[in-house]
Amino acid sequence: MLGGGSTSKESNGLSSGNDNVKIAPADGKLGVLIPGIGAVSTTFIAGVEAIKRGMAVPVGSLTQLATIRLGKRTDNRTPMIKDFVPLAGLDDLVFGGWDIYEDTAYEAAANARVLEAPQLEKLREPLSAIKPMKAVFDQEYVKRINGPNVKEAGSKMDKAEMLLDDIRNFQETNGVSRSVMIWCGSTEVFHRPAAVHQTLKDFECGLMKNDPEIAPSQIYAYAALKSGIPFANGAPNLTTDMPALLELARERNIPVCGKDFKTGQTFMKTLIAPGLKARMLGLSGWFSTNILGNRDGEVLEDPGSFKSKEETKLSVLDAILQPKLHPELYKDFYHAVRINYYPPRGDSKEGWDNIDIFGWLGYPMQIKIDFLCRDSILAAPLVLDLVLFMDLAQRSGMRGIQEWLSFYFKAPMTAPGLYPEHDIFIQLMKLKNTLRWMRGEDLITHLGQEYYD
Repeated sequence: MLGGGSTSKESNGLSSGNDNVKIAPADGKLGVLIPGIGAVSTTFIAGVEAIKRGMAVPVGSLTQLATIRLGKRTDNRTPMIKDFVPLAGLDDLVFGGWDIYEDTAYEAAANARVLEAPQLEKLREPLSAIKPMKAVFDQEYVKRINGPNVKEAGSKMDKAEMLLDDIRNFQETNGVSRSVMIWCGSTEVFHRPAAVHQTLKDFECGLMKNDPEIAPSQIYAYAALKSGIPFANGAPNLTTDMPALLELARERNIPVCGKDFKTGQTFMKTLIAPGLKARMLGLSGWFSTNILGNRDGEVLEDPGSFKSKEETKLSVLDAILQPKLHPELYKDFYHAVRINYYPPRGDSKEGWDNIDIFGWLGYPMQIKIDFLCRDSILAAPLVLDLVLFMDLAQRSGMRGIQEWLSFYFKAPMTAPGLYPEHDIFIQLMKLKNTLRWMRGEDLITHLGQEYYD
């Protein structure tokens, strides 16, 4: 018997579900634990609180606004996703988190200047109640910012134990029945897996020995998984994408996903590049640059942190265009990404893309994109969807890497040796087909031959 939601399968005409997937009901409160109470997380929390109060519409959220087609086109069965699968309700979300600054969520939101003051003032009460716990922080991993609200004493294992205590206290104080952790903290410096990341035993030994290769985000992920909590990585950091923590996720039957929220410029790339490839149009070069003035922009001024971001941004085009399969169109195309910290712009990022393509007989053409976006406004609904879908995955007994959530990330995690799918339309099809599979519905292939037999 499948777990219930706000709408039962009997009342909305949906099928009885996949016998292999038993979904526990979304009973009780869902704790949302966030390392990083900054622009993205406060915009997300404020948005949820505004939506709960009828002050806003959840624009950008698949879980709240999107529908899903079931069966044939002629069946006219297109329920809302939130009515099709038993997701947690927004009223059941309880927020907590950590930050290196002592500001409440209201103060952090005011400092981030994403939301307009009159709107933010209406949400002062719930946001002021969220006070960040002391963060695990290492200046070697985020070089351009520092703050007083950090866990000082002991080894990295001691800090992991402190996080475990924080999680237990949060859950007990707020009476939550389940939790999800989602990283909304700063981008850490780029580094590759080391010996300490190869097995769980090596990793735990490294925590006790203060191994310098263990980053703060990895300590948070370890604490989440040890607590039985799903972990989503919204930054390009090396976090759960290592053998040690994947071993822990499988051992504890916990879902993980990541990495790096797909918001502005990369979102545009995953829209445009599939179109070029679909029409077999060639690419000579793609030059991308950004100006950004929020804390993320300041952190990315450090070359090490920028390297982490650059790696995820650069990986997208190769994966979509597949130059080895189409060398006459995409071999040796030039691809560069630049990010410049520009304080006056704040959270309103501007991304320029200059794209040189060629068509029939090799004649050149150009596409130019100037995307004046709001980074946190685009990220907030992704955070909401990931929280709700990761909780759903946990209640469905799904463990390890959740590739079906690639739709939300610049550098989607996959099984070792498997290349990631970056085409956003394929990613969306995979996401919806996974939901159909969970509920025992036919997968949609779009073949459509039955209409013409």
